[in-house]
Amino acid sequence: MPAADRSFVDALKGPKPTYSFEFFPPKDDEGEEVLWRTLADLESLEPTFVSVTYGAGGTSQERTVRITEQISSRTSMRPVGHLTLVSQSRAELESVLKQYAAAGVTDVLVIRGDPQGGPRAPWEPHPEGMTHAIELVELAHALGGFRIGVGAFPEGHPDAESVDQDAKVLADKAGSGAEYAITQLFFRASDYFGLVERARGHGADLPIVPGIMPILNFGQVARMAELSGAAIPPEVLDRIDPIRDDPAAVRAAGIELATQLCRDLLEGGAPGLHFITLNRSKATREIFDALRAEGRI
Repeated sequence: MPAADRSFVDALKGPKPTYSFEFFPPKDDEGEEVLWRTLADLESLEPTFVSVTYGAGGTSQERTVRITEQISSRTSMRPVGHLTLVSQSRAELESVLKQYAAAGVTDVLVIRGDPQGGPRAPWEPHPEGMTHAIELVELAHALGGFRIGVGAFPEGHPDAESVDQDAKVLADKAGSGAEYAITQLFFRASDYFGLVERARGHGADLPIVPGIMPILNFGQVARMAELSGAAIPPEVLDRIDPIRDDPAAVRAAGIELATQLCRDLLEGGAPGLHFITLNRSKATREIFDALRAEGRI
């Protein structure tokens, strides 16, 4: 593992923007082969860190943990271990954290996760589990040895009473041991900077890294936006909707929109960029190469 004596959290507080990549857990062995090819392709970019999420509704935990461990042992990249509360007891969550630690994975991102019935379904905790992500922050902090990250929501968590209350929750997580946050996808830089301002107003000074997902397939991104509670703004719909039946045009416009969003974020002082790759490297590389050519990362 690179820079084993220095967490990437320190880099997030430095003068140079960081960049990182997020992958989804593959559903089968064929998908896992695609993921490893993508990892190999992006490794040459020397990302600050990479992560593999838990599946929707808490599925694919075992594959996620295994792949994260293998990234630690098989590559030069620093992995961040994901963990959600969905369908897991406190003892199981503690076991996964200890499994990560034994594999040398000491950076973790802990979130509540969506209910098994979908993001709009009522939350039903495991009978021996937890209800709020802050409890998982407290557990990881109590175990010790972890640098803990949490999720953040530029447009507010779907269950939050208000965006300000949601920002206070983020500040409370920071007070319980969280050292950084990564946002859900969003489409307007103003939404991100609004979140940062609200969090700072509640005393949270942790780095908040924006999550970037380019629109490559309109239906897929619309579904992701629904899952995360993000709204596709009118100016983006006006750009994409007239060409939604032309996949190549949608892809080109999506990459252009995402690249401009990255420019706006970096110019406004975002500590870095977290690319949600959809397990494919080409679009991510196109955005990355454009930003690097401009000297932004």
